[in-house]
Amino acid sequence: MSKRILVTGGAGFIGSHLCDRLLALGHEVLCVDNYFTGRRANIAPHLADPAFEVLRRDVCDPLHVEVDEIYNLACPASPVHYQVDPVQTTRTSVLGALNVLELADRLKVRVLQASTSEVYGDPAEHPQPENYAGNVNVTGPRACYDEGKRCAETLFYDYRRQHGLSIRVARIFNTYGPRMLADDGRVVSNFIVQALGGRPITIYGDGTQTRSFCYVDDLVSGLIALMECSDDAIGPVNLGNPNETDIATLARTIVEMTESRSDIENAALPEDDPVRRCPDITLAIQRLGWRPGIDLRTGLGKAIEAFRTAK
Repeated sequence: MSKRILVTGGAGFIGSHLCDRLLALGHEVLCVDNYFTGRRANIAPHLADPAFEVLRRDVCDPLHVEVDEIYNLACPASPVHYQVDPVQTTRTSVLGALNVLELADRLKVRVLQASTSEVYGDPAEHPQPENYAGNVNVTGPRACYDEGKRCAETLFYDYRRQHGLSIRVARIFNTYGPRMLADDGRVVSNFIVQALGGRPITIYGDGTQTRSFCYVDDLVSGLIALMECSDDAIGPVNLGNPNETDIATLARTIVEMTESRSDIENAALPEDDPVRRCPDITLAIQRLGWRPGIDLRTGLGKAIEAFRTAK
Protein backbone atom coordinates (compact mmCIF):
# COMPACT_ATOMS: atom_id res chain seq x y z
CA MET A 1 0.00 0.00 0.00
CA SER A 2 1.35 3.42 -0.95
CA LYS A 3 2.13 5.76 1.96
CA ARG A 4 3.15 9.39 2.38
CA ILE A 5 6.47 9.15 4.22
CA LEU A 6 8.46 11.90 5.94
CA VAL A 7 12.26 11.59 5.84
CA THR A 8 14.04 14.21 7.95
CA GLY A 9 17.61 14.67 6.78
CA GLY A 10 16.37 13.38 3.44
CA ALA A 11 18.93 15.29 1.36
CA GLY A 12 21.84 13.80 3.28
CA PHE A 13 24.01 10.82 2.42
CA ILE A 14 21.86 8.02 3.86
CA GLY A 15 18.63 10.02 3.74
CA SER A 16 18.79 10.59 -0.01
CA HIS A 17 19.37 6.89 -0.68
CA LEU A 18 16.39 6.12 1.55
CA CYS A 19 14.26 8.59 -0.45
CA ASP A 20 15.37 6.85 -3.67
CA ARG A 21 14.25 3.47 -2.36
CA LEU A 22 10.93 4.63 -0.93
CA LEU A 23 10.01 6.32 -4.21
CA ALA A 24 11.01 3.18 -6.13
CA LEU A 25 8.66 1.21 -3.87
CA GLY A 26 5.77 3.46 -4.95
CA HIS A 27 5.48 5.73 -1.91
CA GLU A 28 5.15 9.49 -1.73
CA VAL A 29 8.09 11.11 0.05
CA LEU A 30 8.32 14.39 1.94
CA CYS A 31 12.00 15.29 2.36
CA VAL A 32 12.84 17.75 5.15
CA ASP A 33 16.38 19.12 5.33
CA ASN A 34 18.13 22.35 6.33
CA TYR A 35 21.09 21.57 3.99
CA PHE A 36 23.73 21.83 6.71
CA THR A 37 25.31 18.59 5.48
CA GLY A 38 22.58 17.54 3.05
CA ARG A 39 22.84 18.60 -0.58
CA ARG A 40 20.16 19.51 -3.08
CA ALA A 41 22.18 17.63 -5.71
CA ASN A 42 21.48 14.38 -3.84
CA ILE A 43 17.74 14.70 -4.46
CA ALA A 44 17.85 16.61 -7.77
CA PRO A 45 16.72 13.61 -9.86
CA HIS A 46 13.39 13.59 -7.94
CA LEU A 47 12.53 17.30 -7.95
CA ALA A 48 10.20 16.95 -10.93
CA ASP A 49 8.51 13.85 -9.52
CA PRO A 50 4.98 14.64 -8.24
CA ALA A 51 5.44 11.92 -5.60
CA PHE A 52 8.39 13.82 -4.10
CA GLU A 53 8.22 17.02 -2.07
CA VAL A 54 11.01 19.02 -0.41
CA LEU A 55 10.67 21.26 2.62
CA ARG A 56 13.72 23.30 3.66
CA ARG A 57 13.42 23.34 7.42
CA ASP A 58 15.41 22.72 10.59
CA VAL A 59 14.12 19.74 12.54
CA CYS A 60 14.63 21.78 15.72
CA ASP A 61 11.51 23.68 14.67
CA PRO A 62 8.11 21.97 15.07
CA LEU A 63 6.75 20.24 11.98
CA HIS A 64 3.13 20.63 10.91
CA VAL A 65 2.64 18.13 8.10
CA GLU A 66 0.39 15.16 7.37
CA VAL A 67 2.18 11.84 6.77
CA ASP A 68 1.70 8.11 7.36
CA GLU A 69 5.21 7.26 8.58
CA ILE A 70 8.37 9.06 9.74
CA TYR A 71 12.08 8.31 9.42
CA ASN A 72 14.17 10.70 11.55
CA LEU A 73 17.67 10.93 10.05
CA ALA A 74 18.31 14.63 10.71
CA CYS A 75 21.71 15.21 12.34
CA PRO A 76 25.28 15.64 11.11
CA ALA A 77 26.98 12.27 11.54
CA SER A 78 30.69 12.89 11.02
CA PRO A 79 32.94 14.30 13.77
CA VAL A 80 34.19 17.06 11.46
CA HIS A 81 30.64 18.37 11.02
CA TYR A 82 29.02 17.66 14.36
CA GLN A 83 31.93 19.26 16.26
CA VAL A 84 31.60 22.56 14.33
CA ASP A 85 28.71 23.54 16.61
CA PRO A 86 28.41 20.90 19.35
CA VAL A 87 25.58 22.69 21.14
CA GLN A 88 23.52 22.73 17.94
CA THR A 89 24.36 19.04 17.39
CA THR A 90 22.86 18.18 20.77
CA ARG A 91 19.85 20.42 20.05
CA THR A 92 19.30 18.66 16.72
CA SER A 93 19.41 15.22 18.32
CA VAL A 94 17.20 16.07 21.30
CA LEU A 95 14.82 18.76 20.06
CA GLY A 96 14.62 17.06 16.66
CA ALA A 97 13.60 13.82 18.36
CA LEU A 98 10.99 15.64 20.45
CA ASN A 99 9.51 17.34 17.41
CA VAL A 100 9.17 14.18 15.33
CA LEU A 101 7.77 12.32 18.34
CA GLU A 102 5.19 15.05 18.93
CA LEU A 103 4.23 14.88 15.27
CA ALA A 104 4.04 11.08 15.29
CA ASP A 105 1.95 11.14 18.45
CA ARG A 106 -0.48 13.68 16.98
CA LEU A 107 -0.84 11.67 13.77
CA LYS A 108 -0.67 8.26 15.51
CA VAL A 109 1.93 6.99 13.03
CA ARG A 110 5.06 4.90 13.36
CA VAL A 111 8.38 6.71 13.68
CA LEU A 112 11.93 5.41 13.26
CA GLN A 113 14.95 7.00 14.92
CA ALA A 114 18.31 6.76 13.16
CA SER A 115 20.57 6.26 16.16
CA THR A 116 24.22 5.31 15.98
CA SER A 117 26.91 2.88 17.07
CA GLU A 118 28.44 5.92 18.81
CA VAL A 119 26.07 5.22 21.71
CA TYR A 120 28.53 2.43 22.61
CA GLY A 121 31.44 4.90 22.83
CA ASP A 122 34.86 3.21 22.89
CA PRO A 123 33.41 -0.22 23.66
CA ALA A 124 34.84 -2.58 26.25
CA GLU A 125 32.66 -5.40 24.88
CA HIS A 126 33.23 -6.82 21.41
CA PRO A 127 31.30 -7.22 19.18
CA GLN A 128 28.66 -4.86 20.53
CA PRO A 129 25.19 -6.33 21.26
CA GLU A 130 22.19 -4.07 21.81
CA ASN A 131 22.12 -4.77 25.55
CA TYR A 132 25.66 -3.41 26.04
CA ALA A 133 25.37 -0.10 27.94
CA GLY A 134 28.46 1.42 26.34
CA ASN A 135 31.57 3.30 27.43
CA VAL A 136 31.01 6.98 26.58
CA ASN A 137 33.04 9.95 27.77
CA VAL A 138 30.24 12.41 28.55
CA THR A 139 32.59 15.43 28.66
CA GLY A 140 34.66 14.63 25.55
CA PRO A 141 34.54 16.27 22.11
CA ARG A 142 32.34 13.51 20.68
CA ALA A 143 29.81 13.65 23.53
CA CYS A 144 27.54 16.17 21.77
CA TYR A 145 26.71 13.46 19.23
CA ASP A 146 27.03 10.37 21.45
CA GLU A 147 24.96 11.74 24.30
CA GLY A 148 22.51 13.52 22.00
CA LYS A 149 21.70 10.24 20.30
CA ARG A 150 21.50 8.39 23.63
CA CYS A 151 19.02 10.98 24.92
CA ALA A 152 17.00 10.69 21.70
CA GLU A 153 16.72 6.94 22.24
CA THR A 154 15.49 7.57 25.78
CA LEU A 155 12.83 9.95 24.49
CA PHE A 156 11.65 7.41 21.92
CA TYR A 157 11.20 4.68 24.52
CA ASP A 158 9.56 7.04 26.99
CA TYR A 159 7.07 8.08 24.29
CA ARG A 160 6.30 4.42 23.70
CA ARG A 161 5.76 3.80 27.43
CA GLN A 162 3.87 7.03 28.14
CA HIS A 163 1.89 7.48 24.90
CA GLY A 164 1.81 4.00 23.37
CA LEU A 165 3.63 5.29 20.29
CA SER A 166 4.84 2.79 17.69
CA ILE A 167 8.60 3.39 17.49
CA ARG A 168 11.68 1.83 15.93
CA VAL A 169 15.32 2.60 16.82
CA ALA A 170 18.19 1.67 14.48
CA ARG A 171 21.78 1.81 15.74
CA ILE A 172 23.68 2.47 12.54
CA PHE A 173 27.31 1.37 12.24
CA ASN A 174 29.88 2.76 9.77
CA THR A 175 28.15 3.20 6.41
CA TYR A 176 29.72 4.26 3.13
CA GLY A 177 28.89 4.69 -0.54
CA PRO A 178 28.11 7.30 -3.21
CA ARG A 179 27.10 10.80 -2.03
CA MET A 180 29.41 10.87 0.98
CA LEU A 181 30.79 14.38 1.37
CA ALA A 182 34.42 14.69 0.35
CA ASP A 183 35.19 16.76 3.46
CA ASP A 184 33.20 14.83 6.03
CA GLY A 185 36.29 13.43 7.76
CA ARG A 186 35.09 9.84 7.72
CA VAL A 187 37.71 7.25 6.97
CA VAL A 188 36.37 5.81 3.69
CA SER A 189 35.77 9.19 2.06
CA ASN A 190 39.07 10.55 3.43
CA PHE A 191 41.08 7.69 1.98
CA ILE A 192 39.33 7.72 -1.40
CA VAL A 193 39.70 11.49 -1.84
CA GLN A 194 43.35 11.40 -0.79
CA ALA A 195 44.14 8.43 -3.05
CA LEU A 196 42.42 9.93 -6.10
CA GLY A 197 44.26 13.19 -5.53
CA GLY A 198 47.62 11.47 -5.13
CA ARG A 199 47.98 12.91 -1.63
CA PRO A 200 49.33 10.97 1.37
CA ILE A 201 46.78 8.68 3.04
CA THR A 202 46.42 9.82 6.65
CA ILE A 203 45.96 7.05 9.20
CA TYR A 204 45.14 8.27 12.70
CA GLY A 205 46.91 6.05 15.20
CA ASP A 206 48.83 2.95 14.17
CA GLY A 207 46.11 1.58 11.89
CA THR A 208 45.31 -1.46 14.01
CA GLN A 209 41.96 0.00 15.12
CA THR A 210 39.04 -1.64 13.36
CA ARG A 211 35.72 -0.67 11.83
CA SER A 212 32.93 -2.64 10.15
CA PHE A 213 31.82 -1.04 6.91
CA CYS A 214 28.28 -1.41 5.57
CA TYR A 215 27.38 -0.33 2.03
CA VAL A 216 24.56 2.21 1.97
CA ASP A 217 22.15 0.07 -0.11
CA ASP A 218 22.34 -2.68 2.52
CA LEU A 219 21.78 -0.17 5.30
CA VAL A 220 18.68 1.27 3.60
CA SER A 221 17.25 -2.25 3.26
CA GLY A 222 17.78 -2.70 6.99
CA LEU A 223 16.04 0.57 7.87
CA ILE A 224 12.99 -0.34 5.80
CA ALA A 225 12.89 -3.87 7.23
CA LEU A 226 12.98 -2.44 10.75
CA MET A 227 10.25 0.09 9.99
CA GLU A 228 8.04 -2.63 8.53
CA CYS A 229 8.66 -5.09 11.38
CA SER A 230 5.35 -5.93 13.07
CA ASP A 231 6.93 -6.40 16.53
CA ASP A 232 6.34 -3.23 18.54
CA ALA A 233 8.35 -4.68 21.44
CA ILE A 234 11.55 -4.86 19.41
CA GLY A 235 14.35 -2.95 21.12
CA PRO A 236 17.14 -0.94 19.50
CA VAL A 237 18.52 -2.91 16.54
CA ASN A 238 22.11 -2.83 15.31
CA LEU A 239 22.37 -2.32 11.56
CA GLY A 240 25.83 -2.75 10.10
CA ASN A 241 28.25 -5.19 8.54
CA PRO A 242 29.87 -7.55 11.07
CA ASN A 243 32.94 -8.15 8.86
CA GLU A 244 35.71 -6.28 10.67
CA THR A 245 38.54 -4.48 8.84
CA ASP A 246 41.54 -2.73 10.34
CA ILE A 247 42.22 0.79 9.12
CA ALA A 248 45.67 0.02 7.70
CA THR A 249 44.20 -2.75 5.52
CA LEU A 250 41.45 -0.41 4.34
CA ALA A 251 44.05 2.18 3.34
CA ARG A 252 46.11 -0.34 1.37
CA THR A 253 42.97 -1.68 -0.34
CA ILE A 254 41.86 1.77 -1.47
CA VAL A 255 45.35 2.65 -2.73
CA GLU A 256 45.36 -0.57 -4.75
CA MET A 257 41.84 -0.13 -6.13
CA THR A 258 42.42 3.48 -7.17
CA GLU A 259 45.87 2.61 -8.63
CA SER A 260 47.19 5.51 -6.58
CA ARG A 261 50.81 6.37 -5.85
CA SER A 262 49.85 7.82 -2.47
CA ASP A 263 52.08 7.10 0.49
CA ILE A 264 50.62 6.25 3.88
CA GLU A 265 51.31 8.57 6.81
CA ASN A 266 50.40 8.25 10.49
CA ALA A 267 48.99 10.99 12.70
CA ALA A 268 47.88 11.19 16.33
CA LEU A 269 44.66 9.39 17.20
CA PRO A 270 41.82 11.84 18.04
CA GLU A 271 40.46 11.89 21.58
CA ASP A 272 37.87 9.16 22.34
CA ASP A 273 38.29 7.55 18.90
CA PRO A 274 37.09 3.94 19.34
CA VAL A 275 39.70 1.19 19.08
CA ARG A 276 37.24 -1.44 17.85
CA ARG A 277 33.76 -1.12 16.44
CA CYS A 278 31.77 -4.12 15.21
CA PRO A 279 28.04 -4.88 15.46
CA ASP A 280 26.44 -8.02 16.77
CA ILE A 281 23.58 -8.29 14.25
CA THR A 282 21.98 -11.44 15.65
CA LEU A 283 18.78 -9.54 16.45
CA ALA A 284 18.51 -8.09 12.93
CA ILE A 285 19.05 -11.51 11.38
CA GLN A 286 16.53 -13.27 13.63
CA ARG A 287 13.78 -10.63 13.83
CA LEU A 288 14.12 -8.75 10.54
CA GLY A 289 15.54 -11.43 8.29
CA TRP A 290 18.20 -8.86 7.34
CA ARG A 291 21.90 -9.13 6.81
CA PRO A 292 24.24 -7.13 4.55
CA GLY A 293 25.05 -8.73 1.21
CA ILE A 294 27.53 -6.36 -0.49
CA ASP A 295 31.18 -7.17 0.22
CA LEU A 296 33.70 -4.41 0.97
CA ARG A 297 35.59 -4.47 -2.34
CA THR A 298 32.37 -4.32 -4.36
CA GLY A 299 31.07 -1.42 -2.30
CA LEU A 300 34.38 0.41 -2.39
CA GLY A 301 34.42 0.09 -6.17
CA LYS A 302 31.03 1.85 -6.37
CA ALA A 303 32.12 4.56 -3.92
CA ILE A 304 35.43 5.15 -5.72
CA GLU A 305 33.66 5.48 -9.06
CA ALA A 306 31.22 8.00 -7.59
CA PHE A 307 34.05 10.14 -6.21
CA ARG A 308 36.02 9.79 -9.45
CA THR A 309 33.01 10.92 -11.48
CA ALA A 310 32.44 13.89 -9.20
CA LYS A 311 36.00 15.17 -9.68
